[in-house]
Amino acid sequence: MSLCILENIRKTFSMGDTNIEVLRGIDLRVDKGEFVAVMGTSGSGKTTLMNIIGCLDVPTSGRYVLAGREVSRLSDDELSVIRNEHIGFVFQNFYLLPYATVKENVLLPSLYIEKRKDNFEDKAEELLRTVGLGERLKFKPPQLSGGEQQRVAIARALINEPDLLLTDEPTGQLDSKTAADIMDLLARMHKTGRTILLITHDPNIAAYAERTVKIKDGVIIA
Repeated sequence: MSLCILENIRKTFSMGDTNIEVLRGIDLRVDKGEFVAVMGTSGSGKTTLMNIIGCLDVPTSGRYVLAGREVSRLSDDELSVIRNEHIGFVFQNFYLLPYATVKENVLLPSLYIEKRKDNFEDKAEELLRTVGLGERLKFKPPQLSGGEQQRVAIARALINEPDLLLTDEPTGQLDSKTAADIMDLLARMHKTGRTILLITHDPNIAAYAERTVKIKDGVIIA
């Protein structure tokens, strides 16, 4: 069953009197449980595509269905709800709060859930044990290595049990050994049934995915 369906997605940005079409008719499906890499060089359109898939932006034209709902024309507030309910983000720069503890960082997305039925405190601790940081609950990000900070970011992305884990250059700030450790962790997450969409320029990182989609000049070429 398809979790993400993109049909003829186009995105145009205006710069003064000039219109620049960054995405030029993208068709893409990601099924539940898949691990898909979107690979392209800088300027290929992969970041713009990621922003649309992650409901951080909307297409100029085309159709995007996420978890059975058409989201192409939703308002910013509606997109915010969709993001929190369906998508977990892992970014290159971690985006952790330096003054909050590891556990508090993981709990952040849960603060926006209106009906807090789950015991998020226990879930945060369980996720941190899963990513190998069970002994670091009270540490703060500056006390952690880059690889450990990314593990916190992965745990944070999973706290709301998202349908889609969207990872944007997750190893971009890491050395090769730590990058391999993070990708091994994501591969293990996938084996538990997680749907993962990986944005990368690196073929070695893309190789961890089951399927690689190559984008160039706003068009999928392979």
